Amino acid sequence: MKNRILLATVILGIAGLLVCSGAGQAPQKPRTALVVWGGWEGHEPKQCVDIFAPWLESQGFKVEISHSLDAYLDLEKLKKLDLIVHIFTMSDIKPEQERNLEAAVKSGVGLAGWHGGLGDAHRSAVEYQFMVGGQWVAHPGGVIDYDVDITKPDDPIVKGLKTRFHMKSEQYYMHVDPAVDVLATTTFSGQHAPWIDGVVMPAVWKKLYGKGRVFYTTLGHVAADFDVPEAREIVKRGLLWAARVMGDDPAKMNIYAPLLKKK
Repeated sequence: MKNRILLATVILGIAGLLVCSGAGQAPQKPRTALVVWGGWEGHEPKQCVDIFAPWLESQGFKVEISHSLDAYLDLEKLKKLDLIVHIFTMSDIKPEQERNLEAAVKSGVGLAGWHGGLGDAHRSAVEYQFMVGGQWVAHPGGVIDYDVDITKPDDPIVKGLKTRFHMKSEQYYMHVDPAVDVLATTTFSGQHAPWIDGVVMPAVWKKLYGKGRVFYTTLGHVAADFDVPEAREIVKRGLLWAARVMGDDPAKMNIYAPLLKKK
């Protein structure tokens, strides 16, 4: 009897060590991301894919890249994703493609993007705009010098970045959902449109759409905009936040520091 008890104790001890060490556990399923790009080439969607898709892979994502909105036709496949990066600027989206994209995000899939693909896309698709949280309407003066101000510096997406940084690009006037959580803004000087002098416009935000996290920044007219370190880092962190790799608690930023690798 004593021998059997001793043997059982040893077995339980070994099992406990295996559990603590992770031995015998199934490997963690890799996170998955779908990057869909296309539309007007002036926004350089492919060049932007070449910046952020390899970076997502470096963070452990299995990345699928599609050059067609038909990637949204398989709803069940979409619902299994962690993240969708939509870089399909302007253009039209068919009803079934749009419905499936929206249904996937409502189910909990993250959605992320920037001006040249998410906030200046599918201008007649109002539910799509409701999901994103805004829509581009103007860029007074074209390519100009302007500043971006971080307005919620404790949020993990912008924490530790310069509270004001400079851009030389198009400054975007948006129609914005008042329910979005604004992380950064830009202020219009009125030089190119006097009637908007002093208007403070959201430039980076996050929100929910159903169960899905949505991240958006107006920065990103062309790929060169992401040569600005703050603009690139904001997108990187926004991608992680939308995919639920990054949380909302600034006190836990150190958990994500290893993920915020450089280029």
